Amino acid sequence: MTLLAVERIKLFSTRSPWWCMLLALGLTVGLTALISANWTGPLPVIGAVFTHTFGLYVVMVMAALAVTTEYRFGTIKSTFQAVPDRTSPLVAKAVVVMLLSALVGEAAAFGSWGLSWLLADDTSQLALTSANDWRHVAGVGLVYAAGALLALGVGALVRQTAGAVSIILVFALVIESVIGFIPNIGDDIQKWMPFTVVGKFIFGDPDASDIPNGAGPPAIGELSPWGSFAYFAAIALAVYVISLVVVKRRDA
Repeated sequence: MTLLAVERIKLFSTRSPWWCMLLALGLTVGLTALISANWTGPLPVIGAVFTHTFGLYVVMVMAALAVTTEYRFGTIKSTFQAVPDRTSPLVAKAVVVMLLSALVGEAAAFGSWGLSWLLADDTSQLALTSANDWRHVAGVGLVYAAGALLALGVGALVRQTAGAVSIILVFALVIESVIGFIPNIGDDIQKWMPFTVVGKFIFGDPDASDIPNGAGPPAIGELSPWGSFAYFAAIALAVYVISLVVVKRRDA
């Protein structure tokens, strides 16, 4: 519990987490407000969380900063001197950052959904009446938490803010988009890219009464919606575990 308190204090003692949280909420809820206000016809539940990826990227930047900032200012050396096994403080940091990211995700998702009720002309399809509807909205917090774990792992491996943020954003926004253009095998590879796969957890299998067949945002992949999230979470955990091994073996 002491390590959790220490990591919480360290995280909130800088301004960057606060700015990242505000930006994640503002981007997600603000863009959803624009979509809802201009939507014609019944607004489906997945339309209210269509912009959650913008907040996800910001939350991942926040998570990367949580570890790279310690390397930048040298506070990681003091941490490792106080706790020589090195794993415990990094696990405590992961717990704190993941919980915070999950809360931001839920606030962004339910905030967007609630604002959609106020701005959309037709809210007849917005009620959360099924397990799929709840997954579309409440699942955003789980995706944010797993994404934060992935970013923590990248940050611990790279140890530099610019490098970690660049890797995260370029991979999510560029590589996963252009890899589909590789002749013959691009589409097959793209189906297993982590950010593409996790999109099916949020958007996959909408209720047929809400979305016509073939309409709505893309939900790519061979896995079920919950299998897609498990796949994304497993990759995030693997990267994080690798970072723990690397951190224990090299100098701080």
